[in-house]
Formats: sequence, structure tokens, C-alpha cells
Amino acid sequence: MPDLGSVVPGAESAFREEEYQQRIARARQLLVKAGLDVMVITGPENIFYLTGQQTPGYYTFQTLVLPVEGDPVFVIRQLEYFNFISNTFIRDAAIYTDGDNPVNFLLDMLKARGWMKSRIGIDKRGWFLPVAVYEALQAEIGTIHDAAGVIEQLRAVKSAAELEKMAHAARYVDAGMLAGRAAIAAGATENDLVSAMMGAAIAAGSEYMGMEPLVSTGPRTGVPHGTWRRRKILDNDPIFLEMAATHDRYHAALMRSAWLGKPPAVALEMEKVCQEALQAALDAIRPGATCEAPHLACQAVIDRAGYTDNFKKRTGYSIGISFAPDWGEGAILSLYSGITTELQPGMTFHIPPALRIYGEFTVGVSETIVVTETGYRALGTVDRPLYLL
Repeated sequence: MPDLGSVVPGAESAFREEEYQQRIARARQLLVKAGLDVMVITGPENIFYLTGQQTPGYYTFQTLVLPVEGDPVFVIRQLEYFNFISNTFIRDAAIYTDGDNPVNFLLDMLKARGWMKSRIGIDKRGWFLPVAVYEALQAEIGTIHDAAGVIEQLRAVKSAAELEKMAHAARYVDAGMLAGRAAIAAGATENDLVSAMMGAAIAAGSEYMGMEPLVSTGPRTGVPHGTWRRRKILDNDPIFLEMAATHDRYHAALMRSAWLGKPPAVALEMEKVCQEALQAALDAIRPGATCEAPHLACQAVIDRAGYTDNFKKRTGYSIGISFAPDWGEGAILSLYSGITTELQPGMTFHIPPALRIYGEFTVGVSETIVVTETGYRALGTVDRPLYLL
């Protein structure tokens, strides 16, 4: 292994070594339950959860190989090795250089440890598992079992230490949202708002976010997931603000709406419905309720108001550990029809009901919440009503 120089093992880890040992032990129990001997883990969120490894360089191949018995092994690019040492307590690494084929490195490591004939699982839904990589592994290994969702089971319920990190992230979001609202003025640009939002959140403590803020003004707000493009704010413009911030990769998010001038009556009505729909969803959250219960409560408010066609999405999604391209954990849990998973204390969700007239305006409001023993707790503190200037 390379000389570590002055890099201190585990110095930048998000948690203590014992925390990761416990997580790996629980993961191994789930592997046994799934009938697997070894799991090849490629998702950066799952890798971070089990080891603490975090880097913007996950666009290059990296994988944690977790056996039921024996030490886990990390296959990693040489440039990332010292980052890996600083963030984790794992010492067994297969290091490849830019001239190597990393998949061959992985296969050689599996062969050297006698794992090629084992029941090997991989997350076949993983965003960072290219088809070419999977096919190359399959050509050598043969049958590869689908381990999608195995590690995610552990991530759905957050520990007290994880919730503390999300509370930090929520404070950063609050700072960013308040700064964005304060920057609203006729003649200011969407870029001015985002600059204020990101600057304030980062100054408050945030690291790089899993996804950029969603900020738009005027008719552009009526297009879902539009974001800043230098447009100047005009009198009587709607303003849509949504952002996340992160602490040790744990995210919190927030959506708020504003209006410079007098909103039309339909916008005020829609915004009122969003507020009521959000509260209805929140009131339906309690341990033992299903994930669809908050969605059905939210949808019922919207349907009664006659805006069914304006709301065609899930009410919320799990949030926590994230790397780009998303700030949520929607692949773990959604608050939506047909999702009968029971809510448990420690689960965390972002709940963002929004209504829009396409190409004209959007109004919406959200909270990042924790499921408690008796209901929920919102992590943010920014007032919810439509911000009028």
C-alpha cells in the first residue's frame, strides 16, 4: 500500500469506527437473509453509509465488496485512495491507476479471495453501475443476483446521530431560504437569488448539495423543475424557491413561494390549498401508519378543491444521505398510493405539495420532517405562508 504521508486514517470520518462496524454487521445479517455470500456495492450513498467514504470523484469506478465472512475490500482509483483513508476505517483496498481496467481489478480481487463461486449480489438498479460493467462482470462470474434494496433497508430509519446531522442541514437550508427571499426585488435576477441562497447556506455550514436549487421567476415558475437562467424579476412576478443543504452528506430540503406584487385570486386559492394539503399530510404521519396515508390525506384536500389535474405526483420521499444527481432518497421510500410500508420513528421525509398552472405560475410549500413516537417533527423553521412583497 502507498505511504500515507501525513494523512490520518479516519480523521474526516462522519462517525466513529464503532458505528460503521455496527452498520456492516447489520448489513451482513441482511445478506444472509437474502441468501448472498458477497455483495458488490456501487452506489455512493450505500458506500458512504457503510464506510464513511465520500468524494466528488465517484464518477470514476469505485466499489465496496462486502462478504458475509471476512474483511470488506474497497476497489478504488489511486487518486481517491488518500481521500478514502481519511474518510474511512477500512484498510483493505485494491488500488487501480488510470491506465488500468477497474473491472479487471475487481475480478482479480474476487478471484484472489476465492469469491468467484460465491453467491454474489449487486444492486441492478444502481445509477452508477454501467451496462458495460455489469456485462463484463456477468461474463466472468455467471449468475449475479439482484441485491437492490438490501442496504437501503438500513438507511430508512435514521439514528439519533444521523438526525443531528440532518438538523444541522435544516438550519443551513433555513439560512439559504431566508437569504433568497431577502434578495427578491424588481430588477434582481434569478441568479441573484440563487447566489444569495447558496452563499448563505454555505456560510452557515453546508457542504456541496446533492442537487442544485430549483429557483425560477415569472411564467418560468409554471414549468416543473425549471431553474435559474438569468431572468430579471418584474413587478407582479411569482417566485419559486426550493433548495437543499447538507451536513456530512445528510440533507434537508425546503420549498417556499413568493410574489412581488398582488397575486391573482387563483394563485392565492392554490397556495391556500397547498398549505392545507401539507398540513393534512403531516397530520397523517404517525408510527404504524402506511406510507400512502400522508399522500392520500394530501390528495384528498387537493381533490376537494378541484385541483386533481394539477397534482400528479407523490406527496413526499425519504431524505437523508445523497450525492448528485438527487438530494432525496426516493429510491428508498415514497409517500404515494400503494406504498404500504409502515412509518417508523426515525424515518425522515421531504413533503413538497405544489400546484401550478403550466407556463404561468407555481405555488408550493414543504417541510423536511422526522417521524416521532407520536407523530412528526419539522426540522425547518421558515414560516410557510406565501411571501408577499
